[in-house]
Amino acid sequence: MKKIEAIIKPFKLDEVKDALNEIGIQGMTVTEVKGFGRQKGHTELYRGAEYVVDFIPKIKVEIVTSDALAEKVVGTIEKTAKTGKIGDGKIFVYPVDEAIRIRTGERGETAV
Repeated sequence: MKKIEAIIKPFKLDEVKDALNEIGIQGMTVTEVKGFGRQKGHTELYRGAEYVVDFIPKIKVEIVTSDALAEKVVGTIEKTAKTGKIGDGKIFVYPVDEAIRIRTGERGETAV
């Protein structure tokens, strides 16, 4: 199994969720996060005062899936979340040793 973490722009969440639904992904965890990469934040003007926004709002999507589906999930996220502009985000893929559904005690891929 693989855990896929994607950091994406907030306005892309619905598109990504719908695209993942179409390929059969039934569950995901979504978290509002803040961070920065190469863009290093930006400067904004508020009531005539300039201030630096160091951390940019992003969305983190986490999915655990079978090894067979992992590449398809990554490709779907990559294609759907892309705007072609700086700050589109990143995708990380981790191995998962075990998954357990607490309610039923199912283990492995059946628990996902």
